Order: sequence, then C-alpha cells, then structure tokens
Amino acid sequence: MISISKTRWGAVIILACAPWLMAHDKKEKSKAPGNQLVDSGSFGVFVSGRRVLTEKFDVHQENGVSIVKSQLQENGSDVSRQKSNLQMTSSGELIRYDWTDGTSSLVVTPNNDFLLEKMTTSPSAKPAERPFLMPSTSAILDNNFFIHRQVLAWRYLATNCQNESTGLKCQQGPLEFGVLVPQDRTSLRVRIQLVGREKVMIRGAERELLRLNLMGEEFSWVLWVDEKDQFKLIRVLIPDANTEVIRD
Repeated sequence: MISISKTRWGAVIILACAPWLMAHDKKEKSKAPGNQLVDSGSFGVFVSGRRVLTEKFDVHQENGVSIVKSQLQENGSDVSRQKSNLQMTSSGELIRYDWTDGTSSLVVTPNNDFLLEKMTTSPSAKPAERPFLMPSTSAILDNNFFIHRQVLAWRYLATNCQNESTGLKCQQGPLEFGVLVPQDRTSLRVRIQLVGREKVMIRGAERELLRLNLMGEEFSWVLWVDEKDQFKLIRVLIPDANTEVIRD
C-alpha cells in the first residue's frame, strides 16, 4: 500500500463519488450551494520550451451535475479555437459531451449500452453518427484538453484509494480505464499508476507533488497533482512530443 496524507477531497467527491468518499460532514453538505465551483484556471502548453496554447477551464457542480468546461487559445490570440463541455452525474456517468472548433462540432451521449457520437463537419452538413460499445461510465479524454486528464486522475484516486484513520492508502499497481477520444472517433484502454511523491521544479520554485503515470499502447505521459490542494493537476510531461503542460 502507498500511504498519502489526509487532505480535502471535495473535488473528488463531486466528480468520482466513490462510496467511501461520501462520508463527509452532512451539515456541510446540506449548506452547499446549488452551483459550486470546484476548480478554475488555465494551463500553458509548451512545445520545445515555447508556449503554443493556453487552455482555460472551470469545473463546477450545478444541481447535482458535474460540468467541466474548457477552451483553447493559440499563443498571442484572444480567440478560442476549440471549446468543450463535459457533463456527468455525481457518480461519474456521462450525460453529454460537446466540442466545437467554430466550424466542425460533435456531441456524445449515452444510448442504452452504447455511447453515440454525432459529428458535423460544417453548420450545413448532416451529422455522421458512430456508436461505441462502451458504458456511460467511460471517461472522455479528448485531444488537447488537459483538464480531462485531471478528471481521470481524480477518478483513479477515488477508485483505487481508501480513506483510513491513518490517512489515504492506495493500492499499488496500475488501474485500467476505458476512454473515448471523440475528435479521433476512437476508443482505447489506458492505465494509471501512482508512483509517489516527487520534488518538481515549477516556474523556478521546488514543489513536492504526487506523480502519476498515464500509459497507453502508443503513449506514456507523466502527471503531477497537488495532494495539498484537492489533487489539482499542476504539470504534465509528454516526452515523445517534447511537450510540457503547466498550470498558470
């Protein structure tokens, strides 16, 4: 077992809702507002040390629905080239996912035992449909939206860890998830594994963060989250693409 010190699990409660995470203060829950902000901010995306994109995002809960919104801006531009909106139930089941780049658009919704994707290449075009034999609990990991990786990390921690009196304890070894990449119109299996605490340089200052490895058949990423601040994603390293993502 890997032990992690106690911390506030509000963000994980909203997005993952593992049963053992629900044992928080009932009085505090009853006072919670209908619209509750979980996280907001931006990520800088750097390729070969040069900033190329900024992802602005916010994560909130509205009337029991978890909503993850994100928009991408190219460096030096105030125009959002891509926008996404992910909606889930409190138990992590997909309600709806929307994406657009201003011309093309897509929507993913559950349809019985399938996830149904409808993609439109222009405002006047007829949507092309594609079903995926995947449950509604499958994760969305769309291209370029790193906040989706944070949501998956939260789900991993909620699924793989137990909140004990001595602190949070996580099982060793990777955990596998089925995910959908809507823009690529493909599904795949990914694995996440907790490595442990590491000291990482962030904007010239050393910070102790929790490292997770995110792996697939053709990729290997490193995620660092802050266990002292709701396990928010702080840094992503993609060695094969010489790419680094840092929370602003």
